[in-house]
Amino acid sequence: MFEHKHKPLVSRALFLKRVFKFFLLASGLIFISLFIGVLGYHIFEGLSWLDSLLNASMILGGMGPVNPVQTNAGKVFASFYALFSGLVLLVAVGVIFAPIFHRFLHKFHLDIEEGSEEK
Repeated sequence: MFEHKHKPLVSRALFLKRVFKFFLLASGLIFISLFIGVLGYHIFEGLSWLDSLLNASMILGGMGPVNPVQTNAGKVFASFYALFSGLVLLVAVGVIFAPIFHRFLHKFHLDIEEGSEEK
């Protein structure tokens, strides 16, 4: 997926394309997670689609629910969705920053190798 440490850095255009691809991947993960939350709140709590979207968005964003959870099934869903959302947020941030972090480490590694050859 990424170039090996002994390969040269990819061009800036290819790097930006890679960053955009990883951003789309993370966005897809977030939208799928949001869809799961909307569906869960709609089914288990009987909320309208708009209220379900609001609650799922707030949980996924780390803010907490807007409407109080009334049913037992809704409470179980909300607790698991909250834990799931926390992990999704961390994974999405990791996916977005992976190509940037890789390029930084790759460039740093190339600089060290170039400096050690001169001695």
